[in-house]
Amino acid sequence: MKVKFIPIAIGMAAISVIGCNQSDNNSNEQAETDSQDSVIATYLAHLQPLNTNITKLNTTAEARFVLTRDSMLVTIDVRNAPPGIQHWQHFHGFTDNKAATCATEANDTNSDGIIDVVETEPVSGTTMVPFNDQAEEMNVGSDTYPKADADGSYQYKARISLEKLRASFKKSFGDSLLDLDRRVLYIHGVPENTNLAKSVASIGDIPAHVTLPIACGKIEKLQE
Repeated sequence: MKVKFIPIAIGMAAISVIGCNQSDNNSNEQAETDSQDSVIATYLAHLQPLNTNITKLNTTAEARFVLTRDSMLVTIDVRNAPPGIQHWQHFHGFTDNKAATCATEANDTNSDGIIDVVETEPVSGTTMVPFNDQAEEMNVGSDTYPKADADGSYQYKARISLEKLRASFKKSFGDSLLDLDRRVLYIHGVPENTNLAKSVASIGDIPAHVTLPIACGKIEKLQE
C-alpha cells in the first residue's frame, strides 16, 4: 500500500471545527442555514468492528459527509474505541475508481488471525483522505487525529474546503473526483503496548499499532 506524505502548507484556517462562541451565534447560525440550503449530496457510513480479538472491543462509528458547492462537512461519531489514544481515520479507495469494500477475515492472507492495514489493500485500495485537522492538505502522517476519551468515544466534526481538498487529491492521485460512494472509511489504532505478532505489517516505518484497522464501513450516498 502506498501512502502519500504531503508537507503541511497551511495551518488550521482551511479546516474549521464547527462550533462558536456566544457572541458569534448569529453569524454562525446564518452560515449553517446557508450551508443547508445549498446541500448537493449527503453520504453516510456505518462502521463495524475489526480485529476484535486484539482490541477486545466492538468499535463502531457513524460517519456523515454533507457536500455543498464549496465545502464538505464531515461528522464521525466513534464508540468503544481503545481509550486515551489518537485514532487515525481515513477513507481508502482505488485510483482507478473501482469500488472499494471493507476487509474481512478472508483477507488475512498470512493467517496470523489479524487483518493488518496492508492486507486491506486488495479490497479497499490505498489510504486517501485523512480526517485530522489538516484534511484538505492530505498529510496522512500528521499527529493531529482525534483522541478517544476514557470511555473510548470521540466525535470529529469539521468543514473542509472542497477546492483545496480536490487540488490535493489531484496532486496525489491525478484526479480531482472524490467519488465518496466508491470509498470505505477506516478507523485505526490500538495502544502501543498491545501484543502484536511480528507478522502484522504496517506502512513504511509507521508502527503497526498505529495503523491496525479497528473498524470499517462503506460510504454510501443517501437518496434525496
